Amino acid sequence: MSIFFALIGAKALFLLYLWLLSTIAASYLSERKGYGEKPGLATGLILSILGTIIWLIVPARRESKWKTIGAFGRGANAAKRRTA
Repeated sequence: MSIFFALIGAKALFLLYLWLLSTIAASYLSERKGYGEKPGLATGLILSILGTIIWLIVPARRESKWKTIGAFGRGANAAKRRTA
């Protein structure tokens, strides 16, 4: 019986990590696309992996970091070079 609970515990921990990582990714994507962190955090918490996929599909705003610097960015120097 204790092995059964140990297996459920390991699976639950794995799912918790997956949920948290997808929330972090959705929050990052929404902030990068110009919508702020909170909408991404909410969709990531409620929809888990689906929230991250949704933020990959949502178009970026015109002056967002996603459009000006790129998906992952290249630091402050790249942003200065593009505006100059």
